[in-house]
Amino acid sequence: MKNILIKHCMSGKSIYFTKEMTIENAVTKLLNSKDFGGPVVDARGHVIGWLSEQDCLAKMLAATYYCELVALVEDVMVDTPITVKETMSIVDLAQQMLAIKPKIYPVVDEDNKFIGLITRKDVLKAMSKQLEACSPVM
Repeated sequence: MKNILIKHCMSGKSIYFTKEMTIENAVTKLLNSKDFGGPVVDARGHVIGWLSEQDCLAKMLAATYYCELVALVEDVMVDTPITVKETMSIVDLAQQMLAIKPKIYPVVDEDNKFIGLITRKDVLKAMSKQLEACSPVM
């Protein structure tokens, strides 16, 4: 299992945001995606934040109440995102997931540029596949 790396199990850049994006546009992206959040990236592709559906909810609630929306992603994003390197093993990530609770992580390359996402489901799938390979065939 130690030789199965995140880069073998992650999905590509399915969703990401910029800090200048309006919450309205970000919510539209979220609604058109299977993901419930995504990284906020700068012009160089570095992850500078995280935006989730929950982060958008309060602003959208206020917007519907007042019939106006003026917030940007940078106003509500978490600015201390947890990223993982593509070369990290699935086992190490699974152990990390037991200690800290994000369900989805942005994956970065050796230059800390965003290259994809990995979820708990991806980790479970990789571990399940490995277990199947270990099972004796009858």
